[in-house]
Amino acid sequence: MSGRDKLDDRLTEHVDRLGDEHPPIDLDSVDYSMDQPGVIARRFGPVLSYMARVELEVERNVLELAALLPNPPEVDRHFYADVWMPQETRHGEILDKLQAIIGLDPLKADLTQVSIRLRLLGALGRFGPVQDVSRMLYYLTGMATERSAVLAYGQLHTGLREMDERAISETVIAPIRRQEPGHFAFYQMSSRGLWVQLSGWQKWLVRSLRRLTFTPVGVDHKRQRADFGRVMEALGMSTQDSDVVHHAQQIARVEHELLWASRKGLRAPTYVVDALRLAVEAAKAEADAVARKLPRPRLSPEA
Repeated sequence: MSGRDKLDDRLTEHVDRLGDEHPPIDLDSVDYSMDQPGVIARRFGPVLSYMARVELEVERNVLELAALLPNPPEVDRHFYADVWMPQETRHGEILDKLQAIIGLDPLKADLTQVSIRLRLLGALGRFGPVQDVSRMLYYLTGMATERSAVLAYGQLHTGLREMDERAISETVIAPIRRQEPGHFAFYQMSSRGLWVQLSGWQKWLVRSLRRLTFTPVGVDHKRQRADFGRVMEALGMSTQDSDVVHHAQQIARVEHELLWASRKGLRAPTYVVDALRLAVEAAKAEADAVARKLPRPRLSPEA
């Protein structure tokens, strides 16, 4: 049995186990009881609204994957269609109801629009070696997304417990957080297995495209960049620049190891650090504008 076949067997076993052990959260198990809904909205509103939108947009993400990977390995399709999407969609439903209960205005979720860039890359992906590059980018994005989610839900869980809001911390946030590491493990195993199979030009192309296209989870345009910056602020991840760098290291540890291990002294990919700094700066700029009672910068969704 080849190394590729052995990896596929391990991945299939992992995905099957995820589906068996972590079905979508039972809605009847969720308790939305709260003692301080107003305080939760003020303290964690940006986090809940943002994460609800990101989880709901998984529906669009699956459309993007179908466009990006015209001929994916069966285990990839099994993972994102049969396990990941049902779990994540349920997370979005639960968080969406929670934000409605505490009076938050939901952020608009884009469930259908697939970018021309992804469609073009998918068309090129009909040439197998190019699809391998696209797969690698998918795994890298997946790792960063899941690590960001684990960190955000962990901080949110801790904050709610400190407020003694045990119902939503233990029946909303804890079950969601519990399902995210298995997703990360899938992306990590897949990325490590594929990276060693890529040729030199494919690795160069992965590095180049990743540097050009990286954005924080859920950021597709400038307005969402400021939204993400507010999430970092609410979770205490942007108090100092060292916090931002530390967060970049946490979400891109494996990516750094695979793509940039030869770069001495590099603590995290510079494009990851820069993207997080831009989000923090965008959030501060909006906050300053509000403080000065200036109009919020008008940004089109396509900006």
